[in-house]
Amino acid sequence: VQLQASGGGLVQAGGSLRLSCAASGRTSTSYSMGWFRQAPGKEREFVGWISYRDRSTRYGDSVKGRFAISRDNAKSTVYLQMNSLKPEDTGVYYCAASPWYQLKTGTPEYDYWGQGTQVTVSS
Repeated sequence: VQLQASGGGLVQAGGSLRLSCAASGRTSTSYSMGWFRQAPGKEREFVGWISYRDRSTRYGDSVKGRFAISRDNAKSTVYLQMNSLKPEDTGVYYCAASPWYQLKTGTPEYDYWGQGTQVTVSS
């Protein structure tokens, strides 16, 4: 599975961005998808997840109520809608694919990773 993340950019606090993750590969729709982010000097952090089985979603505590994940299997694309952005949301955002239908928040549970897209939120 190959993943291509896009949609990052510079936005003011309170603004919105939508990230996309396009997947290719024979069984890309059979993977649950996660979003992670990494700020300079910090560890990669779980942002959210969507199951391939029933499209259920889960989010990290820091983004609950502000971010939403969706997927369009016909386009093999997963989206991360980010609203009410804060400066602390700044980082490189990565999409990743996991073969598990259950929620996985740890990076070792993900087999494939996109290249990352930079999100910068100014105050």
